[in-house]
Amino acid sequence: MSRVDHWEQVYATRSAHEVSWYQVKPETSLRLIAKLGMRREDAIIDVGGGASNLVDHLVDDGFRYLTVLDISATAIAAVKARLGDHAGQVTWMTGDITETAPPGPYRLWHDRAVFHFLTTPRQRALYVAALRAAVPVGGYAIMATFAEDGPAECSNLPVCRYSPDQLAAEMGEGFELIESLRETHVAPSQGSQKFIYCCFRRC
Repeated sequence: MSRVDHWEQVYATRSAHEVSWYQVKPETSLRLIAKLGMRREDAIIDVGGGASNLVDHLVDDGFRYLTVLDISATAIAAVKARLGDHAGQVTWMTGDITETAPPGPYRLWHDRAVFHFLTTPRQRALYVAALRAAVPVGGYAIMATFAEDGPAECSNLPVCRYSPDQLAAEMGEGFELIESLRETHVAPSQGSQKFIYCCFRRC
C-alpha cells in the first residue's frame, strides 16, 4: 500500500477525534508561535496538518496567510468542511512533502508528527531540502516528533524517534536550535505519547 493510500484509509475510517495524535487545542504549538512573535501578516505553513485544528485557531487569531499541506485529500476536505466560510482564507495543498515542494516563502514552517514517519535518509533529505527552499534566512521551523522514549510506531507505521540534538543534526547547517521542550500527549485512548518540540531559526 502506498503512503497516500495508507493515510487516506486512516482518515476515511477514523474521525479527527479518534486518531491518536488528536489535540483538543494545540497548546504547545500555539504558545511557541506566540513566543516567536509571529505577525498576523506573516506566512505560516502547517505541514502534515491533517485534521488538526491548529489552522482553526490561527484563523481565529487573525493570521491572514496560512497554508495547510497534507498527504490525505480526505483530511484536507474534513478541515475545509469544519472551517466553513473561513476555509477560503487558507491555501490548501494535497501531496507528499517529499514529492511536493511548497512554494513559500514562509516565515514559519510548522510540523507536528510528519518528520518522524520519514524512516529513510533519502526521505529526510528531500524533506529538509523542501524546508530549506521554502523558509528564507530569518524564518523559523517548529518541529515536533516522538521523543527517544516515545512510541516505536504510529498508525501501524514505523517511526524514527529523536532527541533535540539528533533532530538538529537532521536539519543540518543553516538551522539554529533555539528552543526545545518535551510534552506528554494523552491520546483519545488515554495512552501517552512522549514528544519533543524543537524550534529552529533559519540562519
